[in-house]
Amino acid sequence: MNWINLILMAGVGVLAGLYGSILGLGGGVLLVPILTLFFKIPIHSAIGTSLLCVIATSSTAATSYVQNKLADVRLGMTLELATTLGAICGGIIAGFFHGNVLSVIFSFILLYSAISMLSKKENENKDMQLSSNGTMRNAPTGTSYQVKNLPAGLGLSFLAGNFSGLLGIGGGVIKVPAMYLFMGIPLKIATATSNFMIGVTACAGAFIYYFRGDIDILISGISILGIFLGARIGSRIIYKIKTEYIRIAFIIILFYLFLEMFFKGIKVTFLIFG
Repeated sequence: MNWINLILMAGVGVLAGLYGSILGLGGGVLLVPILTLFFKIPIHSAIGTSLLCVIATSSTAATSYVQNKLADVRLGMTLELATTLGAICGGIIAGFFHGNVLSVIFSFILLYSAISMLSKKENENKDMQLSSNGTMRNAPTGTSYQVKNLPAGLGLSFLAGNFSGLLGIGGGVIKVPAMYLFMGIPLKIATATSNFMIGVTACAGAFIYYFRGDIDILISGISILGIFLGARIGSRIIYKIKTEYIRIAFIIILFYLFLEMFFKGIKVTFLIFG
């Protein structure tokens, strides 16, 4: 791979880290399609690289979110038990699937998330306001939200972990809509909590990909440098961004990537195994 591609890859990492930290996705939802579609990286290697980058995003952004009390640490630790178990299962299963099958599966997960986010508008400003450093203020009852449907949240977290290990996405693409739509968590809290969780989830899958030889050290190193910078920027500017803008960005990106990954996957005959 020439140096121009490496520079471009670092730039993609910055973009993925920026959007990943703001949207709670870890960057994998952008990184995997871009590495496979534009840099022609085999999808299993792209997923392995993405998992390492998700760890970098989480480690960078979550520190700021936890310090500023934007992440719900208690909820995150509870859901992470189910998510980690799912990630281990997904990482093992991924080795048996053809790359085009993973592309199609990935595309429908993106479509599900986009439709879910499109169907619900955030009313967060009535429930909670954030100060410039991210802490809650003017909450009417001392707390700005109440966690609902915890059993459903645990089940969806297991599914998120499964797709994290299977597709290298950190699981945030399911966790954020699950917390936001089913558990009643405000969107900014959901994205921050997702960032807190995804690093642990990605670790579980990354070990499996590493020992299977699906991680390219050079590509991963360059991508992580970009991810780290992008996540640092994202964790600082999220407090200044309106929640509705985050939701719209989330929807646009997911719809675009759904189309890209779906049409990539259906170009050849599907082979489930081998």
